[in-house]
Amino acid sequence: MSNKPAIHRYQSLRSLANKLRSDLEGVQCILLFAYNRTGKTRLSMDFKERGKKKNRGQADSLYFNAFTEDLFIWHNDLPEDRDRHLKINSESKFFYGLKDLALDETIATYLSRYAEFEFDIDYETWTVRFRKGEEENIKISRGEENIFIWCLFMSICERVLDGHESYRWVKYLYIDDPISSLDDNNAIAVACDLAEMLRKASNRKDDQGKAAPIKTVFSSHHALFFNVMCNELSRRKEGLESVKLKRYFLHRPNGKGVYTLRATDDTPFFHHVASLSELQKAVESGHLYTHHFNALRSILEKTASFFGHTDINICLRDLDDEILYNRALNLLSHGKYALYEPVKMMDDNKELFGRILEAFLNRYKFDLPKLVEDIAPRNTP
Repeated sequence: MSNKPAIHRYQSLRSLANKLRSDLEGVQCILLFAYNRTGKTRLSMDFKERGKKKNRGQADSLYFNAFTEDLFIWHNDLPEDRDRHLKINSESKFFYGLKDLALDETIATYLSRYAEFEFDIDYETWTVRFRKGEEENIKISRGEENIFIWCLFMSICERVLDGHESYRWVKYLYIDDPISSLDDNNAIAVACDLAEMLRKASNRKDDQGKAAPIKTVFSSHHALFFNVMCNELSRRKEGLESVKLKRYFLHRPNGKGVYTLRATDDTPFFHHVASLSELQKAVESGHLYTHHFNALRSILEKTASFFGHTDINICLRDLDDEILYNRALNLLSHGKYALYEPVKMMDDNKELFGRILEAFLNRYKFDLPKLVEDIAPRNTP
């Protein structure tokens, strides 16, 4: 009898949104891994609409997705090329009470972790101006803009958890691909900070000390980001209860209307297979960073665990360069995913990483090329 997790099919995003809401009655967080063009953004909007319908037009979900980024529009001052700033759509419920929240310091605290520019928010004109050193009114990059918007969102989430009056309507957070224009190093840092926030949300209590969690759906196509989220939320933290969560692989076979959902709560996690595909692409492109050793080590640990072993050595045993490979994985995989070390691999380490990955894939024969085409992978190790 196969122990492969069941694949559930849904004819519409509406029915899938209902499924997620139903799941959140028993857990505090849902993690969805899905490739681009699956319908993640539309699913987040259907989830929001399900809440409004249930609550007679009153929203219950604060979301972050592509539409959130559209609430900010650049004014590039084409005639004078001097006063470049970002305009905020103040009519959105996303910004309710923003004037009274005193978010600037919190935003700046988050922003200092990922970027080296500063900002000034004018709440009278609803504009944001950026500066770096002595340069004023600078135009920041798309990635930096996304980082700023994300830091603002995280700051609002903190007020949600504090029970601020302006956001007491929020019962759910829905976060879809917050790293669309970020490099891997910032993506990992963002994932760890977000996981910490979601842990607080799941352990939230009301004024009487009773459990009052803010529940979350998180979706991403970024395998490394998703892995960090899974690993961080699965860890126990002293003084806090563990997060009750579900993990799914969301797929739309052949790009058609049927959506499939496969639980990845049991071993082996399907998103680790997807991570192997991402690592293979990184090797082929040559865009390798030191933190990719962490991702590979994590996959080897899960594979060893699947076979009942506690040591990753089992995955590389009897290979010609077994000692070298194990030494490299032990020395080059850094604690906490090398969060603040955006270091590219040296050429010799790139070559070594490629050899280790190739040896691992040759041994276990993961069927990576068919991941996008099939409804579900074969029951591989």
